[in-house]
Amino acid sequence: MADTAEMNEQAGPERLSVFRSTIDGVAVVTVTGEIDHHTSGTLRDALTPAGPAPGTRTVADLSGVPFMDSSGINVLIAGHQAHQPTGWLRLAGVRQSVLRTLEIVGLTPLIACYPSVRDALEED
Repeated sequence: MADTAEMNEQAGPERLSVFRSTIDGVAVVTVTGEIDHHTSGTLRDALTPAGPAPGTRTVADLSGVPFMDSSGINVLIAGHQAHQPTGWLRLAGVRQSVLRTLEIVGLTPLIACYPSVRDALEED
């Protein structure tokens, strides 16, 4: 089912890793580690479509993210906007602590959250 895969890991104290694959034409970005001011650039790069491709679809698997600060929130908003108007960004596996932050800032009505990558891919 996976079309392509590549690894993009940022070394150093931040220890944020990003694994990018494509499943049935949808980019799946699996993120592991904390998302903060020091690591948000890596996430921004992974969630930004490579070029102006209408209908770009991305699922960000955040099940490995225990913490996200406002830098991460800003990256998700920018990622959402970069996929508009005909594509989408969806979140999968968001941990309760991160989900609560997304709810507080009002991001969950804007970016759909799913329990798993499979659920996010199956939604029409």
